[in-house]
Amino acid sequence: MTYRMTIRATLAAWLLASMLTACGESGEALTEASTDSLLIHNASIVDGSGKAAYTADLRISGERILAVGTLDRLPGETVLDAGGLVLAPGFIDTHSHADSDIFEHPDALAAISQGITTVVVGQDGGSPYPLADFVARLEATGTSLNFASYIGHNTVREEIMGDDFRRVATADEIAAMRDLLLEEYANGAIGLATGLEYDPGIYSDSNEVLALAQAVADAGGRYISHMRSEDRWLHEAVDEIISIGRETGMPVQISHFKLAMKSLWGSAPEVLAKLNAARAEGIDITADIYPYEFWQSNMMVLLPERDPTDREAVGFALAELAPPDGIWLTDFQPQPEYVGKTLTEIAAIRETDAVSTYSQLVQESQAMSEQTGRGADSIIGTSMTDSDIGQLLSWEHTNICTDGGLVDLHPRATGSFPRILARYVREQKLLSIETAIRKMSGLAADHMGMRERGYIRPGMVADLVLFNADTVTDRATPAEPDALSEGIVAVWVAGEQVYADGQALAARPGRFLKYAP
Repeated sequence: MTYRMTIRATLAAWLLASMLTACGESGEALTEASTDSLLIHNASIVDGSGKAAYTADLRISGERILAVGTLDRLPGETVLDAGGLVLAPGFIDTHSHADSDIFEHPDALAAISQGITTVVVGQDGGSPYPLADFVARLEATGTSLNFASYIGHNTVREEIMGDDFRRVATADEIAAMRDLLLEEYANGAIGLATGLEYDPGIYSDSNEVLALAQAVADAGGRYISHMRSEDRWLHEAVDEIISIGRETGMPVQISHFKLAMKSLWGSAPEVLAKLNAARAEGIDITADIYPYEFWQSNMMVLLPERDPTDREAVGFALAELAPPDGIWLTDFQPQPEYVGKTLTEIAAIRETDAVSTYSQLVQESQAMSEQTGRGADSIIGTSMTDSDIGQLLSWEHTNICTDGGLVDLHPRATGSFPRILARYVREQKLLSIETAIRKMSGLAADHMGMRERGYIRPGMVADLVLFNADTVTDRATPAEPDALSEGIVAVWVAGEQVYADGQALAARPGRFLKYAP
């Protein structure tokens, strides 16, 4: 019998035998195995700390890791022979949009098939509101994943300012935003998330953002930001987030780290030098990144002045930020038949130039949004280089994210974590497997303030992934964005198996992880 068959057989036995009890996030040390314990034998353990892999056994009892080392089987215990496969902490996606479709897809297959066991939502300034309602529904529905959340600046701003948001907020409005933010934060959120390239946050000034960030900092929270610019004013945007870290003393994180403009390509060393200088000053600034040269957003994001009739601004965007043949529509409600086509192809259909076409499409989308009250377009745009991605990824304070949902036309939603292991570890040898796993687990947990996940240690929650380092790879592409990755053999969340060799299982052990400063 091959080790693969042994794994399948023992996984099946484990599923039949498991009647695991849920425990609180108490962190109490375990002292003995229960009758439902699982012994994972002969695993290559990469523990999330960055230290070298080592061969050992691991025992799970209930929801926690009981022991790691050379272990003998206990009476009645199920044994899984890992056959030398890599056993790592469950991956933590620090920038996810899984909250948008988790209730339609509680098995979270796009995430768990990558080895992701925890997602952090409430990103880009938008969060589930009210958070307490989201948490209650999550607990009632059940899910394969753990969730944590930030509170979105844009969400709070919209609640307070309504449609009158295209201006700087007054002192009274900032005070009202602060009160609402702290109410939401008290429900267990990690901190404040801004999306300063998006409405309505784009109209805020630094004083508003700093006042809200300080309120969260005083309560022990953290800050994460889709910065004001990832292209034209990148350096100014970096200066702003550094300033927030300096003034508040709180940890601050750059979302989906990128150099998204041709004129910035090759300047990663300069940006990293600025961040390292800030860290040397004592500012706890970090970042997350996904491993693709293209992003996904709405069409207006390329036009910070919000004027689609400005041909000069549109022309600059298509020349510097994303070329016409590198932009394709993933949603366009005025004419759904355009989905999947590039701007170049749509311009040919309309028999006009790319600048005119982009201007027309944005205006048509705006008109529909005004009628429906919802966004009416989405695009994927190509703006980065693999060299820059590699340098930003290699920064010791960068962890991994997807920036994806559970149903997404961008392949990052299904392929990000295996892509790191295949492309940057196995093929390019840019990262060691230990460093990559650290960026996916322990470092991510540290950046989010999570104390019981991200590492393989006795007493930690048993969120785990077992995978084949020689074969793990992403398969998702823009043409097939939901193609599952290969090489992820098994995934456990809080000691319960949720994924086995291509299949989501019935267990729903995921929970909302309330942040405790």
